[in-house]
Amino acid sequence: MRFTLHAQDPGSHARAGEFTTGHGTVPTPVFLPVGTLGMVKAVHTRELRDDLASPMLLSNTYHLYLRPGTAVLEKAGGLHRFNGWDRPILTDSGGFQVHSLSDIRKITEEGVKFQSHIDGSRHLFTPENVMDIQRSIGADLVMAFDECTPWPCEKDYAERSMHMTHRWLDRCIARFDTTEPKYGHEQTLLPIVQGSTFPDLRARSAEFIASRGRAANAIGGLSVGEPEEELYGMTDLVCRILPADRPRYLMGVGTPWNLLEGIALGVDLFDCVMPTRNGRNGMLFTREGILRIKNHQWADDHAPLDPHGSTWVDSFHSKAFVRHLFQSGEVLGPQIASLHNLGFYLDLMREARERILDGSFTAWKNALVPKLKRPL
Repeated sequence: MRFTLHAQDPGSHARAGEFTTGHGTVPTPVFLPVGTLGMVKAVHTRELRDDLASPMLLSNTYHLYLRPGTAVLEKAGGLHRFNGWDRPILTDSGGFQVHSLSDIRKITEEGVKFQSHIDGSRHLFTPENVMDIQRSIGADLVMAFDECTPWPCEKDYAERSMHMTHRWLDRCIARFDTTEPKYGHEQTLLPIVQGSTFPDLRARSAEFIASRGRAANAIGGLSVGEPEEELYGMTDLVCRILPADRPRYLMGVGTPWNLLEGIALGVDLFDCVMPTRNGRNGMLFTREGILRIKNHQWADDHAPLDPHGSTWVDSFHSKAFVRHLFQSGEVLGPQIASLHNLGFYLDLMREARERILDGSFTAWKNALVPKLKRPL
């Protein structure tokens, strides 16, 4: 994995660059659509690749391990061959899913014992077998196995968890560095900074992760309920410690304004289920604010979903029509909303990059963020 910086915004820590993988080059900053089970829910591969021009996709180790399973993926030749996606893929290690299964899992030094949410069967994730599973999936970027602490949590717990995440990281590195990719393309392992919202823990974790010298680094354990000022404060602290010559990935974030503020702090990669999950429930993001398409006020509004939008969805469909689909229970409504939101996020990242390159990012961001937050 090779990372090249092209420009840094003079008014912030925002930067534009690109990194190269075995499945192509990704311009940064970038948003990764979440395809938990191998592809984004209600979105066709062709739409994501050609219509929305997404440069990358995120899928999930926990879910793919349970279904369809590594045997199926290996027989197919890896996830790229299985789902037909020919661009880079990142796989989350399952640490966050394990965090969310608090009532059906047990964490020990060895790893995490858990029950499948599908059939109740029992499984064990360790740093070693999670590396093996991600080798079988074949993602270009693979995540270290970590524990994502809840918010709020006691500092003693956060510290113990952080040290265990660090010990697990060294086990991940040992396993990853002594195994080979299975499908002929390079894979890159990303460590994850933890430490909850305690500045001293975050700083120690960032220093530990930086010391491992991997090609890219991630910031985890945020966007789990903490106030936005905590999210930004921890991100700022960590970005000042992680090496500037490697991509920084802020996991699970977030709203459109979270992304812009994260870019200003020096983040390069983001992912979140928000554009598709919220879209399926009728919340659309636009350049003028948040549009709740189910509201009666849009019943006779024949203007585009977003007059400033640049995707084919905004060109073809009015607010009144999409509301009609939602009110009628027509599955096309959530599909259109998902496509609109993904297009909005991806376009926002492309424009952010352009603004960094021409030196106008900070003024543009400061003017746009208040608009993005307001309800329509």
